[in-house]
Amino acid sequence: MSLAWALLILSGMLEAVWATALDASKGFKRLWPSVIFIVALGTSMVGLSIAMRTIPVGTAYAVWVGIGAVLTAAWAMLTRKDRATVLRVALLIGLIGCVVGLKAVS
Repeated sequence: MSLAWALLILSGMLEAVWATALDASKGFKRLWPSVIFIVALGTSMVGLSIAMRTIPVGTAYAVWVGIGAVLTAAWAMLTRKDRATVLRVALLIGLIGCVVGLKAVS
């Protein structure tokens, strides 16, 4: 795996961190979740922009969003903020398959 792909995956993971921190900040009324949101957001965007130097924009963005969406949804299900249903889990697995497929054809 190239450095660009590793950075893209890490940046996608950080997208889940900032999305979760944004929820926890309660509209930026809580300090530490707000700080985590800002740091994770900035770091995620910088990583995405660096990865896009070598990975095409459509692929990079789709993979970044896919990783962030799957991890955010999975975390919400694990912490019981969202219901985990068979259909939701199946759809997330399908999304993972799509992200892996984008990597495979790149």
